[in-house]
Amino acid sequence: MIEELVKIDTELFIYLNNLGVEAWDGFWMFYTTKTNWIPFYLILAYLMYKRLNTKMFVLTLLVVALMITFTDQITNLFKNILVQRNRPCNNSDIVEQFRLVKAYCGGQYGYFSGHASNSMAVAVFTSLMLKSKYKYIWFIMIPWSILMGYSRIYIGVHYPLDVVSGIIFGAFSGFMFYKLDQYLQSRFQLK
Repeated sequence: MIEELVKIDTELFIYLNNLGVEAWDGFWMFYTTKTNWIPFYLILAYLMYKRLNTKMFVLTLLVVALMITFTDQITNLFKNILVQRNRPCNNSDIVEQFRLVKAYCGGQYGYFSGHASNSMAVAVFTSLMLKSKYKYIWFIMIPWSILMGYSRIYIGVHYPLDVVSGIIFGAFSGFMFYKLDQYLQSRFQLK
C-alpha cells in the first residue's frame, strides 16, 4: 500500500514538474524564496497591529514566532529523523525524468515541506486573526500558501505528498496557535 502511494506520488510529481517551462522558472524561483515575502509579512503584521493594542500585538508576535519555530522544528523532525524520504532531486531513479530549476535542492530529505507547512500556518493564523475586519482575507492567504507549496514541486525539490502533508500540518498548527493566542490575550487583557 505504501509502495503504491509512493509510486503514485512520484508519477504525479514528474507530471506536475514537467508542466513547467523555462519562461516561468524565474517567477517560481522568486515565489518560493522566503525573503522575497518580507514586505508581505510586514503588511500582515501592520494589519494585526491595527487590530490590537501594543501589548497584545507584542504578545501575538511572540505567539507567531513560537508557531513558526514549532512548525519548522516538527517539519525537520519528520524530514530528518522519522521519515527520511529523499527529495526528488536526491532520488537517482528519477533525476533524469524531471526539471530541477535551482542548483541546490535543499537537504537530503523532504517529507514534509517546511515551505508548505510554515506558509499554511501563517495563512490560517492571520486569516483567523484578521477575519473580523477583513472577511475575505482567506481568499488571498490560502491560495498564496497553496501556490507556495506548488512552487516546491515546480522547482523540483518536493513531491506532492510532501506538500499536501505540509499544508495539512500547517493548517493544524496555525489553528492551534491562533487558539493559544486567543487564550493568552484573554488572560492578559484582564490585567
